[in-house]
Amino acid sequence: MIESQPNLDYIITPVGGGGLLSGTILSSKNFSSKTKVIAVEPEGANDAFRSLESGVLVESHTPNTIADGLLTKVGSINWEIIKPGVSEILLVNDKEIMSALELIVQRMKIIVEPSSATVLAAVLKNRVLFKNKNVGLIISGGNFNLLP
Repeated sequence: MIESQPNLDYIITPVGGGGLLSGTILSSKNFSSKTKVIAVEPEGANDAFRSLESGVLVESHTPNTIADGLLTKVGSINWEIIKPGVSEILLVNDKEIMSALELIVQRMKIIVEPSSATVLAAVLKNRVLFKNKNVGLIISGGNFNLLP
């Protein structure tokens, strides 16, 4: 992403266990130091947000969200990269996630899991923050069951 879009102001990624976010932070730091990394987490699984807010890795975590790929707790090794490296962590609720997922399916014609739709949900929720900015969204994962 950085290679094809070298003037990114922000890269936005979902956060669950923190591996994707940690890798994004390290890549951004090494290849585009001016690009800020923002993470997105569901309100119902907000351990990374609470950890960043308190400055200490949250150990207690009872997640409840439709974004099942983000139900995991941030790992301690990842936390050591996330804490100094993430610009901020934004929260989105399940309704916002599903609205973003629907938009991705309708407009982009791709299937992504709810966890991945969190990044678009955050942009839609925080339009003012991203207005007139070059923003890259990490959208990955197709674990989505269409059958009841």
